[in-house]
Amino acid sequence: MAVKLDDHALHEKHYDQIVNIMKNEPYANFLGMKLTDLGPGTAAAELIPNENMLNSHSTVHGGVIFSLADYVFAAASNSYGKTALGVTTNVNFMSAGKLGQKLTATAEEVKKNHKLGWYKIHVFSGEELCATMDAMVYRKSQSFVGNED
Repeated sequence: MAVKLDDHALHEKHYDQIVNIMKNEPYANFLGMKLTDLGPGTAAAELIPNENMLNSHSTVHGGVIFSLADYVFAAASNSYGKTALGVTTNVNFMSAGKLGQKLTATAEEVKKNHKLGWYKIHVFSGEELCATMDAMVYRKSQSFVGNED
């Protein structure tokens, strides 16, 4: 009988594959997002907004800020190599992002069980807190990496 690996063991065993999958997320790449860190239940990414990402007030569009927050949320919640699907998000926009000023986002797991995970996300524009997100995922039991786990 095969031994079932726990979440942290799956993360360690398939780390390179998980990072590769997260770094090659098509929408994130389309927007120019770069995954800068991935740990068990954590992630960080950055984006330098261009003129196509601005709203009519010449600040970074809220959809771009949300997308960066959602990207680190997805990376953190899928960091164990098991499929996690977003269920809810709540975003608070606090300040505007500016053209050319790097946006950075971090996601941290607050709690998880076998079916759900809760995450806290922060987005900064330069040194200023731009947005926060509280988010929850549904955790499927199947792994998207490896065959034997």
